[in-house]
Amino acid sequence: MLKKEKKYTYFEAGEGIPIIVLHGLMGGLSNFDGVSNYFPKNGYKVVIPELPLYTQSILKTNVKAFAKYVKDFVIFKGFERVILLGNSLGGHISLYFAKQYPELVKGLVITGSSGLYESGMGESYPKRGDYEYIKKKSEDVFYDPKVATKEIVDEVFATVNDRIKLLKTLTIAKSAIRHNMAKDLPKMHTQTCIIWGKQDKVTPPEVAVEFNRLLPNSSLYWIDHCGHAAMMEHPDEFNRLLHHWLREKNL
Repeated sequence: MLKKEKKYTYFEAGEGIPIIVLHGLMGGLSNFDGVSNYFPKNGYKVVIPELPLYTQSILKTNVKAFAKYVKDFVIFKGFERVILLGNSLGGHISLYFAKQYPELVKGLVITGSSGLYESGMGESYPKRGDYEYIKKKSEDVFYDPKVATKEIVDEVFATVNDRIKLLKTLTIAKSAIRHNMAKDLPKMHTQTCIIWGKQDKVTPPEVAVEFNRLLPNSSLYWIDHCGHAAMMEHPDEFNRLLHHWLREKNL
């Protein structure tokens, strides 16, 4: 299902206003199956590029360079203005993109986003040999630990046991801390939808409240019994809230 063109690998479905989906540090494209099944049937084109988290030089392994990569992709695709939807690190890249290239952004959607609070990123990855430890860390991402399937845990375990990937993971985590957005957000007037899990342990609920306080045109929605990846744990509720917001803002 993935398209490969020039340096880009991406998923694309539907016709209409483009929703560009940006995945997180340990998140694959499949995390957004709910979004990519729902919105193409409702008048949107869903596009999910693979971010070059582990394939660019270490000098380009940072939030700013990833935002530039997404900008180049948007221009390559010929999109005039897009809605950006990002989870975790993907939310942070979306925010940085909206700060740098506001003329390309129609709307912004963040869920479990970094950008204000980074303590959950990268601080304990060096304990990489211990599968049970990685399993516990993966389960902590969700309210219901069963969402962390063996496949997800295996993928995280493989990533943190790959020396180059681990180095780049830690580089990205440091970059996220460096690119704190607190001073930028009050100047950003893009319509923003914040959807947050009430039981998010990675970026706790107060982070969502702070995003909502600092972003002038933001709406905050909560999902209960939900951790760091709302679009995975509660895809139907996530889609309902997002679609309601899109209609309300006429996007």
